[in-house]
Amino acid sequence: MTDRSNTLRDIEEIPDLGITLSDGCRLSARVWRPVDAGDDPVPAILEYLPYRKRDGTTARDALTHPYFAKRGYACIRVDMRGNGDSEGLMTDEYTAQEQADAVEVIDWLARQPWCNGAVGMMGISWGGFNGLQLAYLQPEALKAVITLCSTVDRFADDIHYKGGCLLNENLGWGATMWAYSSRAPDPMLREDWRALWLDRLENEPFLPSTWLRHQSRDAYWQHGSVCEDFSRLKAKVLAVGGWGDAYKNAVPQLVEQVPGAKGIVGPWVHKYPHFAAPEPRIGFLQEALRWWDRWLKDIDTGVEDDPDYRAYLMDGVRPATWYLERPGRWIAEDTGATSHLPQTVLHLNADGLGAAPGAVETVINSPQTCGMAAGEYCAIWLGPEMPGDQRRDDALSACFDAAPAETALDIVGAPRVTLRLASDRPQGQIAVRLCDVHPDGASTRITYGVLNLSHRNGSGETAPVGVGEPTEVTLDLDHIAYRLPAGHRLRLAISSAYWPLVWPSPERTELTLTQGSLALPLRPLAQGDECAFPPPDAETPWQTRELRPEAHVRRIEEDQVTGRVTLVIEDDFGKVEDCDHKLINGTVAREWWSIHPDDPLSARGKCHWTEELGRGDWQIRTETFCEMWSDATTFHLTARLEAWEGDTLIYERDLTDAIARRDL
Repeated sequence: MTDRSNTLRDIEEIPDLGITLSDGCRLSARVWRPVDAGDDPVPAILEYLPYRKRDGTTARDALTHPYFAKRGYACIRVDMRGNGDSEGLMTDEYTAQEQADAVEVIDWLARQPWCNGAVGMMGISWGGFNGLQLAYLQPEALKAVITLCSTVDRFADDIHYKGGCLLNENLGWGATMWAYSSRAPDPMLREDWRALWLDRLENEPFLPSTWLRHQSRDAYWQHGSVCEDFSRLKAKVLAVGGWGDAYKNAVPQLVEQVPGAKGIVGPWVHKYPHFAAPEPRIGFLQEALRWWDRWLKDIDTGVEDDPDYRAYLMDGVRPATWYLERPGRWIAEDTGATSHLPQTVLHLNADGLGAAPGAVETVINSPQTCGMAAGEYCAIWLGPEMPGDQRRDDALSACFDAAPAETALDIVGAPRVTLRLASDRPQGQIAVRLCDVHPDGASTRITYGVLNLSHRNGSGETAPVGVGEPTEVTLDLDHIAYRLPAGHRLRLAISSAYWPLVWPSPERTELTLTQGSLALPLRPLAQGDECAFPPPDAETPWQTRELRPEAHVRRIEEDQVTGRVTLVIEDDFGKVEDCDHKLINGTVAREWWSIHPDDPLSARGKCHWTEELGRGDWQIRTETFCEMWSDATTFHLTARLEAWEGDTLIYERDLTDAIARRDL
């Protein structure tokens, strides 16, 4: 193959390239490739998602895929089975069918006359997950993967469970997919769009019902978790993440476990780093191109000599629910990620948090509203989603403060907390937050972890807690890179509730804490940037006409009569018209998370999404609803799906479900 890495090539775009699978299902792909790829074949870069290439991921696709195509790659953005403009039905996330389809797509790409036989996979979130999952299956043509904001363990580090606690994102993201998958294909691309749409509506699963039936780390979650056998990852892996994202832990895990893997973690939320927030952004496309050129074109770009782990060490700043920028510096570890860094052990004692061990006797019995300052589990929508000032939650927790730091401390890695406690109930949960307490008392959350006490020995080996019996538990907080300024205090805040991030235990639990320690990974103080990236680059943004601007609301309401406290989230993602093919799309999402401070069984989550599509006289929309509550033994779910053509309701379906609680 001719080395044309420094020459920009003319490209063509194909909006609907059909890939027909062995069972006859046609998948729809959007393709960007050099116009002369038939004469000079190129590697293929696959992004494989359920999120709709026609209107869902179009904004980021426009910034990203043409960049690689101009530099000698064919970029293929595939709508997976049952979504967007593809045929078939989707039954769940990360299924064997989804993976088998992807293996077929990779094989098909490698055999095309315009492909040189080498394939890479790139994706964020779902696409980051399935890139790793496909590497685990080892299709011959898959040579390299760039995975962003993903996980290696579907039970421990996705949107379903954390520390064995049920995350409310299990319902929230389930509501998102209930809405996303209800949308129709584009009639401009599919004449049979209406039949496909009705078939989807009739068969669309309400996924929280599935996920709630697996409340421990069983075979369901082991499937698709590449941590089951890291040695199967033979493709070259570049892992990217952000400190503002939920998926903080996969990057250091992959760097530590997969030979040749490299990792980059910035200050970002759940976005690609060339357009993410908070800034600083980086030249992600240039970094990715170096990766693709090395492993798909065999060009020496020096990526093997890059530090194994590059992370943005954030300065300690005032708490805020949103940041445009995080000051700090880039640090680098040549070998490994953070496991080799030294740890300093601090102990809980009568004075707070210090070097000397000591006995404590502290009762923890948090109101169920503790956690209202947690922010979103996964910050993604660029609204007020970050954890704000923690003083409200600190007041509802047991807090242990260290003395003011004499010098700045660089915390890099996953702090480990060990506690000795007794519970007055066989079931319970704890949330542990590490906070930066400013001289005036403001409290910034550095990192956190949660634990279902029944999962204290591991999520595959659950057992109730002996009532009144002293029990030792250990939990790792999420990875972080954070500078505690001199004069600030570290605070370890421990609560027995963390709403609305996790679903509460069936009974209000009182914990008696008698001993504890914090193993704090401290890196030698960084003196400045230890590595550098090129500035962000991108292709021409998606051209749209704005019909309704986006707006984001997050507020806490307290009913003075009933005592209920409700977190209200309203995300209007706006409404736009594509300037090319004129497809109009708009989305509004609403969530309500309500609880009484004294009653864990009062917990209730409710979601409502509106999805609109149109072009000229053709106007359709779906309205999707769901709700969840529980009693001491059972989770209760309801869901409703409506489809409208203009002002006519053409389809409706209601679901109810009851699932036994297995908090153990």
